[in-house]
Amino acid sequence: MELLPSYQEMIKVHGWNGTAATLGMTRSQLEARVYEVKGSGMRVDTALLIQAHAGTTHFAQAIAVASGGVFVELPSGEGVNGESLQGKFHELYTELGLLSGTYTKAIEDNEIDPRERVELDDISQQMHKTMKELMGLMFQVYCRPTLASVPPTQSNDS
Repeated sequence: MELLPSYQEMIKVHGWNGTAATLGMTRSQLEARVYEVKGSGMRVDTALLIQAHAGTTHFAQAIAVASGGVFVELPSGEGVNGESLQGKFHELYTELGLLSGTYTKAIEDNEIDPRERVELDDISQQMHKTMKELMGLMFQVYCRPTLASVPPTQSNDS
């Protein structure tokens, strides 16, 4: 999803007037930002407020896609245990099998055509999402609360 459609989808939730009022601006001011009229543009903090107000992740998804990635909303760790984590591992194994089978079929003619490439990429993106969900849940369940939210590359020495 591109940025403009993401703004439009978020605004649809409460309408132009409702969203503008929530932001403390007029509809025309909001439209000027969304459509970049006369040199104005959407600020990131404004887009995040609209996203929160709409209860969506459209803006985050658009930024992830524009950056060559995928947005993964991590589930909460509530009610998650080792058994449900095993289920997530199984889901990942199933996706890996699908990727392997799709790859094997795609190279039967010694070439991956554009349609096959899209299919392989879609499976890969799903696997990436599943892996991020798995890792997030794993850390939420088995890490101490203060350590679960700190990425391993950060140092507490500073």
